[in-house]
Amino acid sequence: MINAVVMPNPGAPLETRAFDRPALEPGAILLRTLGSEVCGTDGHLWKGQLAGVPYPIIPGHVSVGEIAAFGPGEPPRDVDGAPLRVGQTVTFLDVYGTCGRCWYCTVGKASTRCPYRKVYGVTMSADDGLYGGWAEYIHLRPGVHVVPLPDGFAWRAFLAGGCGMPTALHAVSLGEIAFGDTVLVQGAGPVGLCAAVLAQLRGAGQVIVVGGPDVRLAAARRFGADLVLDIATLAESERLQAVREVTGGRGADVTIEATGVPSAVPEGMRLTRDAGRYVVVGQYTDAGTATFNPHLDLNKKHLDVRGCWGSDAGHVYRSVRVMARYAAQFPWTELISREYGLDEAQRALADVAAQRVVKALIVPARDGTAPAPSAA
Repeated sequence: MINAVVMPNPGAPLETRAFDRPALEPGAILLRTLGSEVCGTDGHLWKGQLAGVPYPIIPGHVSVGEIAAFGPGEPPRDVDGAPLRVGQTVTFLDVYGTCGRCWYCTVGKASTRCPYRKVYGVTMSADDGLYGGWAEYIHLRPGVHVVPLPDGFAWRAFLAGGCGMPTALHAVSLGEIAFGDTVLVQGAGPVGLCAAVLAQLRGAGQVIVVGGPDVRLAAARRFGADLVLDIATLAESERLQAVREVTGGRGADVTIEATGVPSAVPEGMRLTRDAGRYVVVGQYTDAGTATFNPHLDLNKKHLDVRGCWGSDAGHVYRSVRVMARYAAQFPWTELISREYGLDEAQRALADVAAQRVVKALIVPARDGTAPAPSAA
């Protein structure tokens, strides 16, 4: 049998359940879970803030594992087209079932809006199988996009970025950061911290992080932010004044919102210079409304506002490459505050919600050796 954490319904206590070993179809993979992140999305799922979730679910949408078995027939291939091997350490795009045929996939070139897409750990039910990372094993269905981790690149290093890195990579790409730009990041969680790092790699001349609490702001400083503004000690007007003081009175060239707090959006518009770019990536779930002045905050400013929702296989692939390439410059694993076993998942969820940690991981086998799944 295989143990997994199940979220029965919003607000209900997490449970550990035993699952049968899945019958692998041709092209499928059984992945022994090494680790899975605890994402802010998991907190939103527990609060019932995301539509279309088929509870009960096994949370955990960004994971790393070791290939344990394949379904019958030829082994599936990775995103580079190379055959996968048993024992290989890989991650995968959590999105499954994107059709490649609808208007959004073919004409709009926006696969994150495909109406057929499903997401491991989010919109795939535990009643249907092991489709989330908070489990000893994960059933990867045929067609899942698999990305091997390069030799010498530790799986914990990748999960230190977790969902935050491909999400931030998408946002930073949309921000079109130019050499010398002042980049302001709202939010010091995993997405915001990854955006601050990527802004540096894109050639930003100055990186400002606005957020909290102290444990996350300290991480922002360690990872290269030039200026850190604590929302707990500075009022909105003081934050605006501080940003203008270091930008010649103009504001940031590019601002990336990664807070998930609706009121951050109008503030971010005001923190951005006239004719600047503002990328909103943190509003993944419906946390409520915000009010702005369309004349003063948008039109008169000639502001370019871009929404960014989700990520695709290219973002995951590039995230792995970037994190592996710059592992010497950025000690990724320092972002991991704590690891939790399956029986500690409720505490992990609470710690992330309370922002007591920067990055939390679920590690099913704390000693690194999950038992082989029984055939029962």
